[in-house]
Amino acid sequence: MERFRTLTGRTLLLPLDDVDTDQIIPARFLKGTTRTGLGAGLFSDRRYATDGTPRPEFPLNRPEAAGAPVLVVGRNFGCGSSREHAVWALVDQGFRAVIATSFADIFRGNALKNGLVALAPEAHARVASAAGAEVTVDLVGQAVTLPDGTRAPFAVDPFARHCLMEGIDELEFLLGQEGAITTYEAAQGHVPMGGSR
Repeated sequence: MERFRTLTGRTLLLPLDDVDTDQIIPARFLKGTTRTGLGAGLFSDRRYATDGTPRPEFPLNRPEAAGAPVLVVGRNFGCGSSREHAVWALVDQGFRAVIATSFADIFRGNALKNGLVALAPEAHARVASAAGAEVTVDLVGQAVTLPDGTRAPFAVDPFARHCLMEGIDELEFLLGQEGAITTYEAAQGHVPMGGSR
């Protein structure tokens, strides 16, 4: 997973509420087990006509969407099923942060575990009104710098923040603690990791 500390980039506005995970990545794209290639199916039912041609009015199909790493959405983003593929599709498309007024709990957890910072700053309306503007998402300082220069603070789980900043997942975190675990186990009279009696 790529480290996330500070991100500066343009926003892409998708002004929708209650976007569920089936809208983010429809079920027909869930056959694979890898995280790559899912960006092509992102918002597929809204993004493409039934014949597969891009709908020009959909935000992801507009020229200004290219390279925008910050998606700005409405409330209750990521509701519905718990599919982790929804986050994988967003990351594969190039998004590193999503700004909303609220998120479904499971989606927020999946996002934090997969390198996508999901934020809900109080200044959401100011970000949404400046679509395409550049913002800075600062995970170190836990704030979003808005186009007008003001900083909107946000909260994030400390452990998830640590993992994102280090570019590690939960398993990599545990493996990084092998020395401390071995010391503890030895003090308890247990066999060290990978050792034998």
